[in-house]
Amino acid sequence: MSLILPMTAFALAASISPGPVNLVCLSSGTRYPLSKGLIFVTGATLGFIVLFVTIGLGLYSVLTVVPGFNAFLRWAGVAFLLYLSVQLFLDDGRLPEGETQKAPGFITGAIMQWLNPKAWLASASGIGAYTSCHDFREVIMFAMLYMPICWLSLSCWVYAGVYLRRYIQRPIVLRILNRALALLLAASCIYLLIE
Repeated sequence: MSLILPMTAFALAASISPGPVNLVCLSSGTRYPLSKGLIFVTGATLGFIVLFVTIGLGLYSVLTVVPGFNAFLRWAGVAFLLYLSVQLFLDDGRLPEGETQKAPGFITGAIMQWLNPKAWLASASGIGAYTSCHDFREVIMFAMLYMPICWLSLSCWVYAGVYLRRYIQRPIVLRILNRALALLLAASCIYLLIE
């Protein structure tokens, strides 16, 4: 029980700090209805929790044993994030008129976490620091603490995008914001590669 506060602090710091998923949440908030952004957030949260529990129950041990698998995951994740940053950079800056525009959805959010090196690092370091020897109860307790914190943290980024949307009605302003976010997303990929 004495670990609940440190686990909570770790989950908050890892979830709310800028990263690839957070930037997509912000962008989604500026471009799409709030409900679309929250669908993405729900997928990203559940995808992360499944990854977290999987790592906590032994996948991390497998990653250290299988040569090259960790590097493969890192490169696949960076390639996916670079693809997203290119799509964001090329966006024309026009806000969709209705809800027919294709927003990143539940499945995209879930997959993105599995390809997100930040999510792998947060999971592995959290499990290593706050649980003992892959104890099932501790891993599940940590995951249950993490879930609402992750969802609320990512939702804050969507809400920030919704707030910014009021000020970026002109396509040129949104195009500049999208390109800045795309460059930040690409920069985060470079950071992940040299880390």
